[in-house]
Amino acid sequence: MKARIDAWLWSVRVYKTRSEATAACRAGHIRVNGDPVKPAYAIRPGDNVRIRRHGFDRHLQVVKPLVKRVSAQVAATAYIDHTPERVKPAIPAVPVRPRGSGRPTKKERRQMDQLRASWVPSVENIEDLDLS
Repeated sequence: MKARIDAWLWSVRVYKTRSEATAACRAGHIRVNGDPVKPAYAIRPGDNVRIRRHGFDRHLQVVKPLVKRVSAQVAATAYIDHTPERVKPAIPAVPVRPRGSGRPTKKERRQMDQLRASWVPSVENIEDLDLS
């Protein structure tokens, strides 16, 4: 049994609309077995699908190709999720000044600047940030 990749992504509730899934395929955010695919690509059971969404990858293995949208319980049985656990980056705590204490002194400003400089966001840290 085969199904279009955009219809399958919509039917297993990865994307809210089929047009979103189609746009993701056209933008190159969907890869099947390591290759970028067009929205009409026919998936089969056993295919590995990598979805780039919200700054991280989801790795799904197709168990059952679906064409129509189904309930969340049935959709969960249509794939095996091999997505690695996301690690939240350690963000240093921002020092809190008592309210009404006025502007920071020069010494306090230097300490705040030193704290901010100690944690320079890298590409890996930015991708792992949960901005929602």
